[in-house]
Amino acid sequence: MYSAHDSQRPVLGIMSMLLSALLFATMDSLVKWLSAGYPTYQIMFFRSSVALIPVAFFIARAGGISVLRTQRPWLHLFRCCIGVSAMGCAFTGIARLPLADAMAIFHSAPILMTVLSIPLLKEKVGIRRWVAVLVGFMGVLMVVKPGTEVFSSGAIFMIAAAFAVGLGSNIIRVLSKTEDPACITFYFTFAATIVSAILSLYYGWAMPPTGDLLLLMAVGVLGGCAQYFMAVSFKHAEVGLVSPLKYLMIVIGGIFGYLFWSEVPDALSVSGILIIIASGIYTMHREARLSRVNVLREVADPIR
Repeated sequence: MYSAHDSQRPVLGIMSMLLSALLFATMDSLVKWLSAGYPTYQIMFFRSSVALIPVAFFIARAGGISVLRTQRPWLHLFRCCIGVSAMGCAFTGIARLPLADAMAIFHSAPILMTVLSIPLLKEKVGIRRWVAVLVGFMGVLMVVKPGTEVFSSGAIFMIAAAFAVGLGSNIIRVLSKTEDPACITFYFTFAATIVSAILSLYYGWAMPPTGDLLLLMAVGVLGGCAQYFMAVSFKHAEVGLVSPLKYLMIVIGGIFGYLFWSEVPDALSVSGILIIIASGIYTMHREARLSRVNVLREVADPIR
């Protein structure tokens, strides 16, 4: 479906990834802002239901409703359970942590993905990637500070989200051998919409005023557009060129955290964030070189 000729517009790829990072960081900021007045499951509902609009666009481009036929319904179900859990944990963690810290922990997912690929995909991990993994975990510990009063439930939720993303990414790699990216994306987004709707009916719905309703809808629009531009980025530029730009989300999130919540990470957290970024970039770079994974089949996966 995708060929090497797609990767011939690096400037477009870079600009698309920068825009995706800005949109994702803005979405996470809105999630944090809205979490003060609305339960996580309600925010998840708007994130998922509104995102079905751009997902419909993906399906149309992929060839229509026929791409939704699947050979692996039970694996889709398992992947949906993991993905919905990841979204719920991530949104809960964002509400309880400084934005830069939350996003840094979340972006340790590529490190966990490497570890989980060993038992799940029977992949061999070399010494250099093991070193990157260990260094990355050290960075996570510096951010979450276990054993101190800074350590909180928010950190636990974000670690759980990162773990779920790492597990879910490996499942997507298996699914992508037979399934179209639009198919994988649709079933997850649809499942997240149904689950969050049920939770909203069971636990109650906080009726938002018009202003908040627009913000809640904006979460879905921003997330869907961010995912689309990330897919465009990987289509037109090499993985090693644009993947590091994803970590600008942490920087942008830190700026938003300072502007709206007066959040200032301490020196240890900043050091840990930088270590996570460096480890994650190296891990993704080695992953791209060694396995040549078709990332277009992985990025079309709105988990936040």
